Amino acid sequence: FSAEQEAQALRKAMKGFGTDEDAIIEILTKLNVSQRQQVLITYKSSIGRDLIDDLKSELNGNFERVIIGMMTPTTMYDVHELRRALKGAGTDEGCLIEILASRTNEEIRRINENYKLQYGHTLEEDIVSDTSSMFRRILVSLATGNRDEGMYVDDALAQQDAQCLYEAGEKKWGTDEVQFMTILCTRNRCHLLRVFDAYRGIADKDITDSIKSEMSGDLEDALLAVVKCVRNKPAYFAERLYKSMKGLGTDDNTLIRVMVSRSEIDMLDIRREFLTMYGKSLYSFIKGDCSGDYRKVLLRLCGG
Repeated sequence: FSAEQEAQALRKAMKGFGTDEDAIIEILTKLNVSQRQQVLITYKSSIGRDLIDDLKSELNGNFERVIIGMMTPTTMYDVHELRRALKGAGTDEGCLIEILASRTNEEIRRINENYKLQYGHTLEEDIVSDTSSMFRRILVSLATGNRDEGMYVDDALAQQDAQCLYEAGEKKWGTDEVQFMTILCTRNRCHLLRVFDAYRGIADKDITDSIKSEMSGDLEDALLAVVKCVRNKPAYFAERLYKSMKGLGTDDNTLIRVMVSRSEIDMLDIRREFLTMYGKSLYSFIKGDCSGDYRKVLLRLCGG
């Protein structure tokens, strides 16, 4: 890998009349995030221009969004997406839930630091001013990045948690959402998997079915996302991708975000889960749903 070579090749692809989009896709999809950052710096030092500005002036639409997303460091990409979700016209609740429910404590910590640096106020402040009631409390809880990340399972406590969830939901008239939040947003993964098993034994139904029948709207979506991420994160993202493409129209925000943010983390696992869950490959789904350079670059991110 030579940052100098790649920088020159990118300049060549954009210089003069017309842009060589295929070359841009070819160059950027074979590099990883940190290599792209090196190219960004080298481009400025050896060509004296800003690569992001050049790309923005040459590309447009969803294709441009994917390319700029790929050029953004991982944490900053999450930061920009969260900001977009909070500050645009209307709130993109799905984006807030997806990022905050699926990132590790360490990732959340970095997001919080960079968010504050970038915008001068905290992510939590923006969540509080833009959302309300129990949904707000869940997002705030997830945004603290304070989940126990140990492996220890206390069987008695798992049984007790399962009983608590049952009594907070199925067993009573009305729902005690705080109990759900406390248990689902703070306990470690191994412990929660045990709680879900115990819950099935007590309630005779899956925790997700209880959440669906007890909650609604964004609150329901948030708690379901937490449960799904605990159980199987790649399957959660596979479902996000499927829903972004199925039916009429495409939810490009979600499609782009998941493809860009997971491409170097668990894309192979996501592809495998997608095939298992929907009987079609993610590749063929993208191929049938998108077109042009946008499709080309997504297919390269998907791989295979």
